[in-house]
Amino acid sequence: MLRIEVGGASIEIAALPVPGTADDCFVLPLGYGRKFEGRVCKGAGVDAYPLRNENMWSAPAKVTKTGTTYPLATTQMHFAVDTTPGKGAQDRMPLLYREGTLDQYNEDPGFVSHIGHVPHSLSIYEEHQFEGAKYKWGMSIDLSTCTGCNSCVAACHAENNIPIVGKDQVLVGREMHWLRIDRYFAFAKDSHGAYDGDKLESVAIQPVTCHHCENAPCEEVCPVAATVHDIDGLNVMVYNRCVGTRYCSNNCPFKVRRFNYFDYFRRDPLRSTGLLQVQPDYYVKTQSGGKTLRAMQFNPDVTVRMRGVMEKCTFCTQRIQRVKIATKNAWVKKTDAQKKADPRVAIPDGSIVTACQQACPADAIVFGDLLDEKSRVSKLHKEKRSYEMLEELNIKSRLKYLARLTNPVHGATVVEGAHH
Repeated sequence: MLRIEVGGASIEIAALPVPGTADDCFVLPLGYGRKFEGRVCKGAGVDAYPLRNENMWSAPAKVTKTGTTYPLATTQMHFAVDTTPGKGAQDRMPLLYREGTLDQYNEDPGFVSHIGHVPHSLSIYEEHQFEGAKYKWGMSIDLSTCTGCNSCVAACHAENNIPIVGKDQVLVGREMHWLRIDRYFAFAKDSHGAYDGDKLESVAIQPVTCHHCENAPCEEVCPVAATVHDIDGLNVMVYNRCVGTRYCSNNCPFKVRRFNYFDYFRRDPLRSTGLLQVQPDYYVKTQSGGKTLRAMQFNPDVTVRMRGVMEKCTFCTQRIQRVKIATKNAWVKKTDAQKKADPRVAIPDGSIVTACQQACPADAIVFGDLLDEKSRVSKLHKEKRSYEMLEELNIKSRLKYLARLTNPVHGATVVEGAHH
């Protein structure tokens, strides 16, 4: 904990060291802390506005250590499968998050395919066949335009009834985000070949959600067939079958599956006292139902999940079904000649917009039918800078990324990053 004093006012706030912050520099965000009375906001963070006054600049400022600590909940290293997550992330970053300069792209537009090696391999399992599928839903995410603003995460929560578990549960790795924003710090190596934490080269931001693999590793280990492919080839959940073994989460290479340890939808917004105290609402009988007022916040088109059930991204299947039904109803009213001309009941490109895509201010997310050669997502999947994460696993992901392109100024003075 730090005590910051400016102009006779002072606050005590937790410090989080972040790579890239200049030496002897502190960044103090405003607007997150609350100190006034309220059922939800009371006790949330620290209000930093006492340090603010009518002057544009305030000096001097004094920062001292209080000698106390404060627990901060961060999910950045959750679900890391490497025993030394920092080193593992550094080694894997060039493969997971691919980027290059504009000069590299102009010289070789397909430079992305030369990063890493993907051996030819065949699946030992019987692969799914989708010849009869009318649609093949896919997604493309452009890493050049994504800013990591988390609007997609917030939209996904609201659309899909994803529970807010609270800080006490996040601290023990039980957050429920279907979509997360991974952040990587790239450090330079020292003379001994080790990564130097004081020499930050770049920061990478990457949205990660369910990739809806055609050879889905999660399906192969589920003992009750609770995760299966639907008629369009999407990897979906049958909640009533799920018995909560969590084998699927263990076998998912992207770590995007979330388990309901409690009936989180019953959580009272009041903050629990004590660091790890569990809300008493979690132990209410499952069949007793939640509060009527609280139920009004849920999307009626999306199932509310119960304790002991696994869940994950569905590519907003409720939105897909809504458009499919409307399109089929319109197709039925067509003449026989029109039906023969459109036997597939084609859905116009852009008709289905996922929640994350709708909320993205940078238009970094594109969703559509890969069987439609003219669709945006189909064209983006064929781009030379398009790549599949963990392609070496032969999982045939329906989600692909467009490698990030940068245009650095040649000869510019570069100041080495540091952290306090």
